[in-house]
Amino acid sequence: MTRPRPVVAIDGPAGAGKSTVARTVADRLGYALVDTGALYRAVALAVKNAGVAFENTDGVARVADDLVARGRLRFFAEAGRERILLDGEDVGEAIRTPEMSTGASRVSAIPGVRKALFALQRQAGEHGGVVLEGRDIGTVVFPDAELKFYLTASAQVRAARRFEELRAKGQPVTLEATLEEVKSRDLHDSTRAVSPLRQAEDAVLIDSSDLTVDEVVAQIVRAVRAHEPA
Repeated sequence: MTRPRPVVAIDGPAGAGKSTVARTVADRLGYALVDTGALYRAVALAVKNAGVAFENTDGVARVADDLVARGRLRFFAEAGRERILLDGEDVGEAIRTPEMSTGASRVSAIPGVRKALFALQRQAGEHGGVVLEGRDIGTVVFPDAELKFYLTASAQVRAARRFEELRAKGQPVTLEATLEEVKSRDLHDSTRAVSPLRQAEDAVLIDSSDLTVDEVVAQIVRAVRAHEPA
């Protein structure tokens, strides 16, 4: 289909700064923002609240199906930000913990969960003018995205960023444990059988190890504006 404005897909490993970059890009362009990772985190939270073990793949899939079928999981994409509601409650803060980060990685590897959330993600971006970030946006969810970027950084840099973020929130973490979490997440996401983390062949690689957020955002915004109709 021909969209009046493009779909911007930003993929990459955990801790690469995708959420911050995507939010800032959407704000500068006046595009809607869809943080697909937040949807998987919300599923992980719902699974925990339901008392279902992450190892129980059938049970986890049933939770995801119920969330979508009954409208219990909802998100509102606006210019530059999004809200995630679980059973009517804003869970934007509750899903940003190391436990939910690990949980999201585990539930996202379950085919039934990905199937349940696929339609929500497609619906959010089908008309363009949207920035989506995650692990498989450019490879699976929107392989027809007009603009694709793969944002990464070294594991050490990503761990340091994540450590400072969690420490600022008052969470008891160490740099060593955070680095191990990042490496474990990378291995799990890149080797899972369903929609593994990988760079789309037509995605622009951006290594942010030595770049500021503004430098990364500027590169993406320039590319989008060059693609938009005059």
